[in-house]
Amino acid sequence: MLLAGVLVLAVGALPVPAFVDLADRTIPILAFVLAMSLLTELLEEAGVFRVVTDRLARLGRGRVFVLWLLVVALAAVSTVFLSLDTTAVLVTPVVVLLAVHAGVQPLPFALTSIWLANTASLLLPVSNLTNLLAQDALGLSPIAFAGIVWAPALVGVAVPLVLLWLAFRKELRGRYRPQRAHPVRDGPLLIAAGATLLVLLPALVSGVPVQYPALSAAAFMLAVFLWRRPAVLRWSMVPWRPLMLTVGLFMVVEALHAHGLTPLLAGAAGQGESLPGLLQLAALGAGAANTVNNLPAYLALEPVADSPARLAALLIGVNLGPLVTPWASLATLLWHERLRALNVPIRWSGFALAGLVAVVFTVPLAVVALWLTSGMQ
Repeated sequence: MLLAGVLVLAVGALPVPAFVDLADRTIPILAFVLAMSLLTELLEEAGVFRVVTDRLARLGRGRVFVLWLLVVALAAVSTVFLSLDTTAVLVTPVVVLLAVHAGVQPLPFALTSIWLANTASLLLPVSNLTNLLAQDALGLSPIAFAGIVWAPALVGVAVPLVLLWLAFRKELRGRYRPQRAHPVRDGPLLIAAGATLLVLLPALVSGVPVQYPALSAAAFMLAVFLWRRPAVLRWSMVPWRPLMLTVGLFMVVEALHAHGLTPLLAGAAGQGESLPGLLQLAALGAGAANTVNNLPAYLALEPVADSPARLAALLIGVNLGPLVTPWASLATLLWHERLRALNVPIRWSGFALAGLVAVVFTVPLAVVALWLTSGMQ
């Protein structure tokens, strides 16, 4: 995809002034994505997520349903503050292994992690790359952004959880066997990682451009690892493929906008901030995300989401909607790679059917919540 982006620039399909404007807008966002991806890998190497899951296993006190609720909390907090990809890549394996070692069916925990990775990614700009783009378009602080989307964000968590409980209520009954805690490999390294995370989370919602605290935290942890455990550092910690894919998508969609994509989509996206208009835009976003991917779907439709409420409706579609096809979000593909490495099978037909049911309930209810809280009656 990066080659496609370079090609449209080289042949003039993407005008140079449009490319410069695109770079000014997206370089800070890409810097944030790079920093957070590296940081979460370092936090995992330091053992932060293993310690958290050990605590969850103890807090569950042998009850499967309580353990599941604690996993829900972990997945939601991870998604909101560290992004959906963090939940897909790092939270998924630890909660699946937690279930396996506890003698519990892992599928409910695996599906919980990926559904919440997508549907809990609406509240803060840092939760999803689409949110960072929307925040840039709106020029809002993180708190002001959350003030627009808090109600649909709650729906995005609550409705999928109800559906998951209804589907897996038998598997979530009973008790699980206790587990031994993972040994701490490097105490000072773990303390440094935990302290970095505690400082970073409020910094991400402080109103400071998010790339600065993220880059600072990643640089600090990189220095700590160079001191304590340099042997574990590797180039694969940098998400080269997702970054190249993202840059290429930015360039290709911007070239399409330069050649008439916006007028073409305007009719299908509806108009205004009435409930039918918002539902139409959210449905189009969800459909486009499941057809191509949520990032190009957002980029293509952003120009027709010409108000804060319409932009929030678009985010509902592209964030809460990608639950049907495997390619609807990068997080789902990363999640599947982790499950395959853990030998946890997934039937895509069942995944798609369950996801379709979740989307049919979650997206419209989230739009209604947005409409009601925005005072558009």
